Amino acid sequence: MIRLLKLEYLKNLNYRPFKIFALLYFIVLIGLLFIGLVDFDILGMKINLKEQGMYNFPGVWNFTTYIVGLLKIFLGCIIVFSICQEFSNRMFKQNLIDGLSREEFIFSKLLTILVFTGFSTLLVFIIGFILGKSYSATQESDLIFKEIYFIFNYFLKLFTFFSFLMFLSILFRKSIFVFLGFFMVWFGEGILSGIEKFTMMKNFDPNDKASMTINKTYLTDFLPLESMSKLTPNPLIRTKMAEMFGMQFKFEYPWSSVVSCLIWSVLFIAGSYWILKKKDW
Repeated sequence: MIRLLKLEYLKNLNYRPFKIFALLYFIVLIGLLFIGLVDFDILGMKINLKEQGMYNFPGVWNFTTYIVGLLKIFLGCIIVFSICQEFSNRMFKQNLIDGLSREEFIFSKLLTILVFTGFSTLLVFIIGFILGKSYSATQESDLIFKEIYFIFNYFLKLFTFFSFLMFLSILFRKSIFVFLGFFMVWFGEGILSGIEKFTMMKNFDPNDKASMTINKTYLTDFLPLESMSKLTPNPLIRTKMAEMFGMQFKFEYPWSSVVSCLIWSVLFIAGSYWILKKKDW
């Protein structure tokens, strides 16, 4: 394991996009986590997310993981570029000649993904905890870690997302095709979701309680990108302004999305290995 980590480190050490995107990610990450301290002027109204309860326990875990989750594409670019360069520079073939097995190649990429995911999760936890302790309106011990599960959800979301990009990178081997493939999946899921919701709304009967229950869950919720997004719901509905408009935050732990992400992760990893075994590079 240490040998594979050192190998990945040496490969990426002098790779310029790796340094650029890693630096950009952590600069923007820290900046976004402190965005609640800035006053925004919207339609003549001054809005401060800290005063709206952004850093209050336990909601701070939802806010931080959701906001930082929007930046996962930065780390995703590092994963894509580092894998694609293996094939464009014929490093993968040379590694096989030097004795690196396909299993070790997949394992080394998974270790890289785990390092990025783990470090990002730890950073979000530390900063979220500090912000909560500094600015939360309540410091009750039973509320501080009440929704800590969002940290695990964030870890799972990142790991599944990076596994997906690893699969696309090994499948297409060129970064431009990887991002095009990702966009097509995202666009396709959006279309399928829209069609399903439109169909169910068309058949919706306001007097039928059963139809109301059915509309809470969609089959497209189990698609990879959609199941990832369900792990951390939009926290803006938790703000004081949303409460003024009569909105209520209702959240049931998304066990189905957790299971879906775990299954998709296994499929992406297995698919990546299968492609490597099937093709002769």
